[in-house]
Amino acid sequence: MAYKVERVEKIIKRELANILFDSTNNNKLKFVSITKVSLTNDLSIATIYYTVLGNSGEIESTKEDLEKAKGYLRSSLAKRIDLRKTPELRFKYDTSLEYGNHISEIIESFKK
Repeated sequence: MAYKVERVEKIIKRELANILFDSTNNNKLKFVSITKVSLTNDLSIATIYYTVLGNSGEIESTKEDLEKAKGYLRSSLAKRIDLRKTPELRFKYDTSLEYGNHISEIIESFKK
């Protein structure tokens, strides 16, 4: 079962990235990068981790835009992937890149 979940996560990540880049009316969403998709074991909920370049205001604005587009994104995903039930989408901003950059800055400061 875990193999299927991982495979479906990769498919959702790829297709959602394509949907965001190709067909959204919102230009801001074209710059969203999907970093990870995490599915529940029953495939009912997909947590989508994303990043976007910008300040905290732009990040918050993007979060709101993703929430507004959730229905459209889910229905577009349903047309592209063959699942009995398309999972509910939940979006979370991925802070791991910022954290990694912060750690790199700390390491660089110790080198000096």
